[in-house]
Amino acid sequence: MKNTITKISLFIVMLIGLNTYAQYRFEFGMSAGVANYLGDIGGGDKTRRDFIFDMKMAKSRQAVSGFIRYKVLPGLSLKAELTYLRISGDDALSANPARHLRNLNFTNDMFELATQAQIKIYEDPSINSSKRFKIGMRAYIGGGIGAFYSNPKTKFNGGSVALRPLETEGVSYGAMGICIPVSGGVAFTLKKHHRIGWEIGWRTTFTDYLDDVSTVYANGLTGTSADLANRTGEVADAESYGIDLANYGPSDNGTLNKRGDPTHNDSYLTMNISYSYVFRGQSAFYRSKYGSFFSKTAKKGRKIRAKF
Repeated sequence: MKNTITKISLFIVMLIGLNTYAQYRFEFGMSAGVANYLGDIGGGDKTRRDFIFDMKMAKSRQAVSGFIRYKVLPGLSLKAELTYLRISGDDALSANPARHLRNLNFTNDMFELATQAQIKIYEDPSINSSKRFKIGMRAYIGGGIGAFYSNPKTKFNGGSVALRPLETEGVSYGAMGICIPVSGGVAFTLKKHHRIGWEIGWRTTFTDYLDDVSTVYANGLTGTSADLANRTGEVADAESYGIDLANYGPSDNGTLNKRGDPTHNDSYLTMNISYSYVFRGQSAFYRSKYGSFFSKTAKKGRKIRAKF
């Protein structure tokens, strides 16, 4: 069984190699757009809702990237992308009284390196009527795996403070993480080489600390860690909400008050517009290795036929 799998794998690699020579396709590009997140901070007037229904559009921030895409098969491409993005959230913007009183905020400048397999689901090689200036269109979906660097910070005393070293919930978590990106988009190709695209992507992560909030208020914190773990006292009219403020911060009776929702990991999305340049034709290696051979053969064939 093991030998059979090995043979199949080698056969697939050979097919891809042959396809590389016959249908060499590379494109290099860049994109710019916006990013947002779904996590524990901010949100709407209700308790946590899944997907985009608890997202604050006012907290959308920038996202830029550079990418390489390689066409493996007519309907399959591989994309590698390096992205810088910023996500942000603020309880002060939430209409939910409990979240508003919690009064936490964060900004996270993230770097992500990801690769995706993108599958073409529709293509029209010429969506316009011009014969000289054709515009092609294709729609696709994709998925893959990525790694990211995360560094949540918060506004405090007129400055920005990194939250990860403070362990505001008494929990240590790393700066690096894994994400599962999925995407969908549309691309328009002009004059065969210029491609304009629109893409939306969603990243599921395996951490609940992109915003430094996940579980409960920790006991035993001191200094800046304690100040940034419980910021309800900074709300000027906290008593007017009619909520027991003893539910915020460490409890004297030994119970741990809720600070976040550990049942859902944080996720984030991007939406961008991209430009890329498409390189078409056979590879330089293929032409230098085999092109002259076939051209000479063709010429010899024409001379021989001319004698008869």
